[in-house]
Amino acid sequence: MNAVHALDTPQLLAIAAALGWASGMRLYLVVFLTGLAGYLGWVDLPAGLKVLQHPALLGASGFMLFVEFFADKIPGVDTLWDLIHTVVRIPAGAALAASVFGADQGAWAMAAALLGGTLAATSHVAKATTRAAANTSPEPFSNLGLSLTGDAFVPAALWLSWTHPVLLAVVLFVALVAAVVAIVLFAKFLRALARRASGWLRGGQPSI
Repeated sequence: MNAVHALDTPQLLAIAAALGWASGMRLYLVVFLTGLAGYLGWVDLPAGLKVLQHPALLGASGFMLFVEFFADKIPGVDTLWDLIHTVVRIPAGAALAASVFGADQGAWAMAAALLGGTLAATSHVAKATTRAAANTSPEPFSNLGLSLTGDAFVPAALWLSWTHPVLLAVVLFVALVAAVVAIVLFAKFLRALARRASGWLRGGQPSI
Protein backbone atom coordinates (compact mmCIF):
# COMPACT_ATOMS: atom_id res chain seq x y z
CA MET A 1 0.00 0.00 0.00
CA ASN A 2 1.28 3.44 -0.83
CA ALA A 3 1.15 6.23 1.70
CA VAL A 4 -2.02 8.30 1.52
CA HIS A 5 -1.81 11.92 2.67
CA ALA A 6 -5.30 13.26 1.87
CA LEU A 7 -8.26 11.08 2.69
CA ASP A 8 -11.79 12.17 1.80
CA THR A 9 -14.87 11.26 3.83
CA PRO A 10 -15.89 8.19 1.75
CA GLN A 11 -12.34 6.83 2.07
CA LEU A 12 -12.35 7.41 5.84
CA LEU A 13 -15.74 5.70 6.13
CA ALA A 14 -14.38 2.70 4.20
CA ILE A 15 -11.42 2.45 6.58
CA ALA A 16 -13.72 2.78 9.60
CA ALA A 17 -16.04 0.08 8.27
CA ALA A 18 -13.16 -2.29 7.56
CA LEU A 19 -11.68 -1.74 11.03
CA GLY A 20 -15.05 -2.36 12.67
CA TRP A 21 -15.91 -5.49 10.72
CA ALA A 22 -12.45 -7.02 10.95
CA SER A 23 -12.20 -6.27 14.69
CA GLY A 24 -15.17 -8.52 15.32
CA MET A 25 -13.18 -11.38 13.80
CA ARG A 26 -9.51 -10.76 14.62
CA LEU A 27 -9.05 -7.68 16.80
CA TYR A 28 -5.35 -8.13 17.50
CA LEU A 29 -4.56 -8.81 13.85
CA VAL A 30 -6.36 -5.58 12.92
CA VAL A 31 -4.47 -3.53 15.51
CA PHE A 32 -1.11 -5.06 14.60
CA LEU A 33 -1.45 -4.82 10.81
CA THR A 34 -2.79 -1.26 10.92
CA GLY A 35 -0.04 -0.13 13.26
CA LEU A 36 2.63 -1.96 11.26
CA ALA A 37 1.44 -0.38 7.99
CA GLY A 38 1.73 3.05 9.58
CA TYR A 39 5.09 2.32 11.21
CA LEU A 40 6.61 1.11 7.93
CA GLY A 41 5.20 4.07 6.01
CA TRP A 42 2.94 1.98 3.80
CA VAL A 43 0.01 4.23 4.72
CA ASP A 44 -0.33 7.61 6.41
CA LEU A 45 -2.64 6.77 9.29
CA PRO A 46 -5.24 9.31 10.41
CA ALA A 47 -4.13 11.16 13.55
CA GLY A 48 -6.46 9.17 15.79
CA LEU A 49 -4.90 5.88 14.68
CA LYS A 50 -1.23 6.85 14.86
CA VAL A 51 -1.00 5.48 18.40
CA LEU A 52 -1.27 2.00 16.85
CA GLN A 53 2.16 2.39 15.26
CA HIS A 54 3.93 2.99 18.58
CA PRO A 55 6.49 0.20 19.18
CA ALA A 56 5.02 -0.64 22.60
CA LEU A 57 1.55 -1.14 21.15
CA LEU A 58 2.96 -3.07 18.21
CA GLY A 59 4.69 -5.39 20.66
CA ALA A 60 1.57 -5.88 22.78
CA SER A 61 -0.75 -6.45 19.81
CA GLY A 62 1.81 -8.74 18.19
CA PHE A 63 2.01 -10.88 21.30
CA MET A 64 -1.77 -11.11 21.61
CA LEU A 65 -1.97 -11.89 17.88
CA PHE A 66 0.45 -14.79 18.42
CA VAL A 67 -1.71 -16.15 21.27
CA GLU A 68 -4.97 -15.70 19.36
CA PHE A 69 -3.60 -17.36 16.22
CA PHE A 70 -3.17 -20.65 18.06
CA ALA A 71 -6.18 -20.31 20.38
CA ASP A 72 -8.41 -19.86 17.33
CA LYS A 73 -7.21 -23.13 15.82
CA ILE A 74 -8.11 -25.38 18.79
CA PRO A 75 -11.73 -26.66 18.91
CA GLY A 76 -13.38 -25.63 22.16
CA VAL A 77 -10.65 -23.18 23.05
CA ASP A 78 -11.73 -21.01 20.10
CA THR A 79 -15.31 -20.85 21.41
CA LEU A 80 -14.10 -19.92 24.91
CA TRP A 81 -11.82 -17.28 23.39
CA ASP A 82 -14.75 -15.84 21.39
CA LEU A 83 -16.94 -15.81 24.50
CA ILE A 84 -14.34 -13.89 26.52
CA HIS A 85 -13.75 -11.43 23.70
CA THR A 86 -17.42 -10.54 23.32
CA VAL A 87 -16.77 -7.70 25.77
CA VAL A 88 -13.54 -6.69 23.99
CA ARG A 89 -14.04 -6.84 20.23
CA ILE A 90 -17.27 -4.87 19.91
CA PRO A 91 -16.26 -1.73 21.88
CA ALA A 92 -12.77 -1.93 20.37
CA GLY A 93 -14.25 -2.02 16.87
CA ALA A 94 -16.35 1.04 17.68
CA ALA A 95 -13.35 2.87 19.18
CA LEU A 96 -11.07 2.11 16.22
CA ALA A 97 -13.72 3.25 13.74
CA ALA A 98 -14.30 6.50 15.67
CA SER A 99 -10.54 7.13 15.83
CA VAL A 100 -10.42 7.29 12.04
CA PHE A 101 -12.13 10.71 12.25
CA GLY A 102 -10.73 11.87 15.59
CA ALA A 103 -12.07 14.35 18.10
CA ASP A 104 -12.12 17.25 15.63
CA GLN A 105 -14.95 15.65 13.64
CA GLY A 106 -17.33 14.75 16.44
CA ALA A 107 -20.42 13.97 14.36
CA TRP A 108 -18.55 11.81 11.87
CA ALA A 109 -16.64 10.11 14.69
CA MET A 110 -19.91 9.21 16.42
CA ALA A 111 -21.38 7.91 13.18
CA ALA A 112 -18.23 5.86 12.57
CA ALA A 113 -18.38 4.48 16.12
CA LEU A 114 -21.97 3.32 15.57
CA LEU A 115 -21.02 1.81 12.21
CA GLY A 116 -17.89 0.14 13.54
CA GLY A 117 -19.58 -1.20 16.66
CA THR A 118 -22.49 -2.63 14.68
CA LEU A 119 -20.24 -4.28 12.12
CA ALA A 120 -17.95 -5.64 14.85
CA ALA A 121 -20.92 -7.08 16.72
CA THR A 122 -22.31 -8.70 13.59
CA SER A 123 -19.04 -10.27 12.48
CA HIS A 124 -18.22 -11.39 16.03
CA VAL A 125 -21.59 -13.09 16.60
CA ALA A 126 -21.46 -14.71 13.15
CA LYS A 127 -17.94 -15.99 13.82
CA ALA A 128 -18.78 -17.25 17.30
CA THR A 129 -21.94 -19.12 16.26
CA THR A 130 -20.32 -20.57 13.14
CA ARG A 131 -17.28 -21.81 15.04
CA ALA A 132 -19.43 -23.22 17.86
CA ALA A 133 -21.45 -25.15 15.29
CA ALA A 134 -18.28 -26.37 13.57
CA ASN A 135 -16.99 -27.65 16.91
CA THR A 136 -19.87 -30.13 17.07
CA SER A 137 -18.23 -32.01 14.20
CA PRO A 138 -15.62 -34.61 15.23
CA GLU A 139 -13.27 -33.76 12.33
CA PRO A 140 -10.85 -30.84 12.84
CA PHE A 141 -10.60 -29.61 9.27
CA SER A 142 -13.70 -27.41 9.15
CA ASN A 143 -12.54 -25.58 12.27
CA LEU A 144 -9.04 -25.06 10.87
CA GLY A 145 -10.39 -23.99 7.49
CA LEU A 146 -12.71 -21.39 9.02
CA SER A 147 -9.89 -20.03 11.14
CA LEU A 148 -7.50 -19.69 8.21
CA THR A 149 -10.25 -18.01 6.17
CA GLY A 150 -10.58 -15.41 8.90
CA ASP A 151 -6.81 -14.94 8.96
CA ALA A 152 -6.86 -14.18 5.23
CA PHE A 153 -10.02 -12.06 5.15
CA VAL A 154 -8.82 -9.46 7.66
CA PRO A 155 -5.72 -8.22 5.77
CA ALA A 156 -7.68 -8.37 2.51
CA ALA A 157 -10.43 -6.14 3.93
CA LEU A 158 -7.92 -3.67 5.37
CA TRP A 159 -6.08 -3.50 2.05
CA LEU A 160 -9.30 -2.91 0.12
CA SER A 161 -10.30 -0.10 2.49
CA TRP A 162 -7.20 1.85 1.46
CA THR A 163 -6.99 0.94 -2.21
CA HIS A 164 -10.50 0.07 -3.45
CA PRO A 165 -13.13 1.48 -1.04
CA VAL A 166 -16.03 0.90 -3.45
CA LEU A 167 -15.09 -2.76 -3.88
CA LEU A 168 -14.79 -3.02 -0.09
CA ALA A 169 -18.37 -1.74 0.25
CA VAL A 170 -19.57 -4.52 -2.06
CA VAL A 171 -17.55 -7.16 -0.20
CA LEU A 172 -18.81 -5.98 3.20
CA PHE A 173 -22.41 -5.96 1.98
CA VAL A 174 -22.12 -9.57 0.80
CA ALA A 175 -20.32 -10.52 4.02
CA LEU A 176 -22.99 -8.80 6.12
CA VAL A 177 -25.80 -10.69 4.39
CA ALA A 178 -23.89 -13.97 4.77
CA ALA A 179 -23.25 -13.20 8.44
CA VAL A 180 -26.92 -12.60 9.19
CA VAL A 181 -27.88 -15.83 7.43
CA ALA A 182 -25.18 -17.72 9.34
CA ILE A 183 -26.33 -16.29 12.68
CA VAL A 184 -29.93 -17.34 12.06
CA LEU A 185 -29.11 -20.82 10.76
CA PHE A 186 -26.42 -21.76 13.25
CA ALA A 187 -28.27 -20.24 16.22
CA LYS A 188 -31.22 -22.50 15.40
CA PHE A 189 -28.87 -25.48 15.07
CA LEU A 190 -27.20 -24.79 18.41
CA ARG A 191 -30.55 -24.29 20.18
CA ALA A 192 -31.79 -27.62 18.80
CA LEU A 193 -28.56 -29.27 19.91
CA ALA A 194 -28.91 -27.78 23.38
CA ARG A 195 -32.51 -29.04 23.68
CA ARG A 196 -31.39 -32.51 22.57
CA ALA A 197 -28.55 -32.53 25.11
CA SER A 198 -30.95 -31.36 27.81
CA GLY A 199 -33.26 -34.26 26.99
CA TRP A 200 -30.40 -36.73 27.28
CA LEU A 201 -29.36 -35.29 30.65
CA ARG A 202 -32.90 -35.64 31.98
CA GLY A 203 -32.88 -39.29 30.90
CA GLY A 204 -35.84 -38.81 28.60
CA GLN A 205 -36.24 -38.74 24.87
CA PRO A 206 -34.26 -35.93 23.22
CA SER A 207 -36.44 -33.17 21.83
CA ILE A 208 -35.94 -32.01 18.28
